[in-house]
Amino acid sequence: MLSLFNSQRRKAAIALVKAAKVRGMSVEDYAKTLSPEELAQYVPQDDKPKVEMPDVALWGLPPDKEVTAAKFVADARVAEAVTAYRAGDWQPGAALLAGLGTDWDRRAFAVQQLGDAAADDDAPLKEWQASGSADAAAVNAQGLVALAWQIRSGLTPEHVSEEQWAGFFRVLEDAEAATHAAVEAAPEDPTPWCTMLTVARGRQYGNDDFRAVWAELVARDPLHRPAHEQALQYWCAKWFGSHEQMFAFADEALDKAPKLAGLTLVAAHEAEDKGVEAWKSDRTKLALDVVLPWLDGEGRDHPANLRDRAYAAKALVANDRCDEAVEQFKVLGVHADALVWAYTGRPEREFLKTRYLACYGATRP
Repeated sequence: MLSLFNSQRRKAAIALVKAAKVRGMSVEDYAKTLSPEELAQYVPQDDKPKVEMPDVALWGLPPDKEVTAAKFVADARVAEAVTAYRAGDWQPGAALLAGLGTDWDRRAFAVQQLGDAAADDDAPLKEWQASGSADAAAVNAQGLVALAWQIRSGLTPEHVSEEQWAGFFRVLEDAEAATHAAVEAAPEDPTPWCTMLTVARGRQYGNDDFRAVWAELVARDPLHRPAHEQALQYWCAKWFGSHEQMFAFADEALDKAPKLAGLTLVAAHEAEDKGVEAWKSDRTKLALDVVLPWLDGEGRDHPANLRDRAYAAKALVANDRCDEAVEQFKVLGVHADALVWAYTGRPEREFLKTRYLACYGATRP
């Protein structure tokens, strides 16, 4: 224990206690969230231990300098279609969507990626729309949603300008109309309804109106993973719900299918403002026990695989299951583009910090 008779040490201890209190955590739990370098900041200079970072290569992990938050699309078919679109050729994207059939999760993922590209350049999309394609209508709706969020930016609401808000709502109104057109073009397809869930959140639908959109979606695919992700965001406290509503939605999803268990990990991350309790809860532990076998089995090729592994890695470290966390980092490789790393604004740093903690706690190879 730091001596209370040493002013420098006392100040360091008080600073650590205050930092933990702000986060609603015990000093011990807060210290576990810090990297060795961060924890060392609370130790007076003369008492700072020499911190030797683990050699992650011993666990078969790539060097720190190779880790990147650049967007990564693991599905080569989707990646190739997006690359072609950005080069001005929409036909590979059209062929991809035509070939996916009723693989609704992958279709929604592909439409989202193509929509992101269309938000940057809609010239190829206009040619595609001229063919009268229902798939082009779905991409157009998603592209307008992506454009609206580009205008709004990822800043917290108080930092979004009046001009940005005006543009955001104006484009979302166009997106709503485009989504209705996409629904009419392919009434059986849940994809436009998934897009509409994002529109509903952006346009601030009330709970009943949102539930009406949700009912249309689940009538077409009750286990639609991307739609469940969008709905979870709506029920978050930062949007139009609460921690209680968010977790209730995640619990219901977990009961439906293993591929939805990852939502509970996302919910734990969204509730992190209440400390580490959510990460260490029985709910999170149950979700881990469901999602981990799915990731290595039926979900190995699912579009949400890497996203779920990233959240699982953080949850496993929080629960001192570091050997299992290292296995997730082996699959993640250099990719730190999941949202779980991005909330601090320094995704690579957050990824590396959690990876270090996993290696520190893991069995030495």
